[in-house]
Amino acid sequence: MSDRKPLLGWRVLVPRGGPWGHGVAAELRARGANPVVAPSINFAGTADEETLNQALARLQAGEYHWLTVTSATTVDVLSAHRVVIPEHTKIAAVGETTAAALGAAGYQVDFVPRHDNSATGLLAEWGEASGGAEPPLRILALRSDIAKPVLTDGLRVAGHDVDSVVAYRTVGVPIAPETVARVSSGQFDAILITSGSVANQISAQIGLVPSRTVIACIGPRTAIDAEAAGLRVDIVARERSSESLIDTLEEFAVRRPMQGPLP
Repeated sequence: MSDRKPLLGWRVLVPRGGPWGHGVAAELRARGANPVVAPSINFAGTADEETLNQALARLQAGEYHWLTVTSATTVDVLSAHRVVIPEHTKIAAVGETTAAALGAAGYQVDFVPRHDNSATGLLAEWGEASGGAEPPLRILALRSDIAKPVLTDGLRVAGHDVDSVVAYRTVGVPIAPETVARVSSGQFDAILITSGSVANQISAQIGLVPSRTVIACIGPRTAIDAEAAGLRVDIVARERSSESLIDTLEEFAVRRPMQGPLP
């Protein structure tokens, strides 16, 4: 990019809070945008804490060959429970963002898929991750309550012994009415969609998004989920990361500068 800031003056809705949302907002501000953090989802403890505690106890006792981690929120759960993972238990992260969260929490990541940062991508490269080890491997798959069982089902079909355990629940959070009204009246230049659950909340709480507002999805899987939720998808990040999402939005802004003054 040149010294000119393509996102200068762009008002961008970041419908996810926490460290991720505020980190993205800080990067958007550095690039000249005016982000508004309005969490549409939050994360709560699992409804079956006993099952989770039992699984984490088996993990710490060294009963698993592998732990699969498909979100940074799962890392928060591991940290909150002060889980110590034995050295012989390997960790597979679904993508670079999750791997970075694991590293920051002090966990050693053994594998990240190279081509597709998703559960499907991790499953496709599992042979490489496991070094071709013969099944059954004992695997703990920690997930959210709404996660699709793509990884678990695929690993089981391959002959592995998988414990699929809910680590947290995803719950909707009401967006402030004034923010909803501003989005509906076209006062935002872009909305960042980072998951199917965020897409569902935007669709449910805002409904039809004005055509002047760019809907930017963090990856192809999220784009599919957004369209299934009834949203129009304008741009899709090449990689499933916040950096790629912002870069893609910035590249789009070069081609289509902000459309006149806000209403």
